[in-house]
Amino acid sequence: MPKALAITAVLMVAVSAAGVTRSLRADERADAAAAFERSSAAQSSASYSGNVDYDGRVVFVRIRFDTGFGPGFGRARGSRGEPPWAHDYPTADTHLMKILKELSVALPRTDGSNVFKLDDPELFDYPIAYVSEPGYWTMSDAEAKGLRNYLLKGGFIIFDDFRFNDWDNLEQQMKRVLPDLRWVELDQTATVFNSFFEIRNFNFGYYGKETYFGIFEDNDPKKRLMAVAGHNQDLGEFWEFSDQGMMPVDITNEAYKFGVNYFIYGLTH
Repeated sequence: MPKALAITAVLMVAVSAAGVTRSLRADERADAAAAFERSSAAQSSASYSGNVDYDGRVVFVRIRFDTGFGPGFGRARGSRGEPPWAHDYPTADTHLMKILKELSVALPRTDGSNVFKLDDPELFDYPIAYVSEPGYWTMSDAEAKGLRNYLLKGGFIIFDDFRFNDWDNLEQQMKRVLPDLRWVELDQTATVFNSFFEIRNFNFGYYGKETYFGIFEDNDPKKRLMAVAGHNQDLGEFWEFSDQGMMPVDITNEAYKFGVNYFIYGLTH
C-alpha cells in the first residue's frame, strides 16, 4: 500500500472509530473491571473465564501476571480498580483488532480478546502476546519456562505501558527467560517498523521521549524479532480512548500504526 494511501486509510478509520467501536461503553468497561475483583476463581485459574473460543482467527492475547500489590497501591492499579496487566482491557484490545480488520486481510476477531498466564498451554495457539505495565511484572519459574518455550517456538511478545525505571524490572524478568539474549535499540530501519506502514514518528511518547528495543534470535538483528518494548510509551491508552475525543486524532493514528505493524510482523515472521 502506498504510504500516502496508508496514512489516509488510518486517518479515516481512526476518525470513524466513534461509530465503529462504541460497542464497549464506559459501563461495560466498569463491569469488566468489577469482574476482576469479585471473581477470585477466574483470577487464580490458568485461563480467564471471559476468553473467546479458539477458531483459528487472529485474537488479541493479553498476559496476566501476579504483582504482589494489593488494592489501592497507587499506579499499580488503574482508575477502575484493575490490576496492572489489565490496564486498558478490554477496550484497547478490541479497538486495535477492529483497525487491523479494516486495514488488512488478517480477519481478526473483534468480539473479544483472550487473557492467559504464561504457563497456560493454550497460549501456544496464538502467535502474538501483549503485556501491559511490565514494570510490575513478576513470574513463577513455570511462567518463565512457558514464555521461553513460546518465544523459541515462534511467538512474538509486545511490552507496552511502562516508563522511567520500570525498565529495570522488565530487563530483570527477561533475563530469567532468555539469559543469553540482550535488548537492542531499534531505529526506523527495523523491519517491524516497516512491516505494513513506514513508521517514522518516534516523538509522541505518552510519558516523554519514547525508545524502542527488541530481542532477536541469537542476538542477530538480521534474524527474527521475538520481543519488542516501547519505553515511555503507552499505546494501549491511545487505543482505548480513540473513540472518546480525549486524544488527538493524529497521535492516535500513530499509535494504531505501531499496533498494526506489530501484528503484521508477528503474523508474517
